[in-house]
Amino acid sequence: MTKKQTLLSVFASAVKAGGGIHTAPELAFMMGDKYSPAFTKFLTDCVKNGVVRRVTNGIFESTLTPPDPSTAIYRIINKLRGGVLNYISLESQLSYTGDISQVLMDRVTVVTKGRSGTFSTPYGVIELTHTKKPVDKIAPNLYLDTAINMYRAKTMQAIADLTHCNRNRHMLEN
Repeated sequence: MTKKQTLLSVFASAVKAGGGIHTAPELAFMMGDKYSPAFTKFLTDCVKNGVVRRVTNGIFESTLTPPDPSTAIYRIINKLRGGVLNYISLESQLSYTGDISQVLMDRVTVVTKGRSGTFSTPYGVIELTHTKKPVDKIAPNLYLDTAINMYRAKTMQAIADLTHCNRNRHMLEN
């Protein structure tokens, strides 16, 4: 089996197990290869040949076995800031709960204990906003959304985050 076939096999197995979006180091590990400049070059060549698609810097998906589009953006968020607390908040959460009438199209606003940043993906824009608040102050105001496998802010937390980030509060219905 060629290296490209092995890569596609890894993606196919991952999709069956609920995956489908992976970082370059994860792919190297699953293929039994070292994450090195040569492996990065191999992935770049696979992107050029249409075998895989780069969804954002360092994160890839298979073109033959893509992930479920309805949850792919949340998987990307977890890959971007794995190992730290991330939760859907701000305008995305307030739109989801109906506290603002505007519906965010192609954008997810996330509060994170990791670095802030904005990432364009084929599934939409991910806007990560860093918070300095301690996790023990935030955690009681979150709940797990099992459909997307991410935490969401309760309404009062989302409003508090909106205020803390000096964002527009005029959209609030109440």
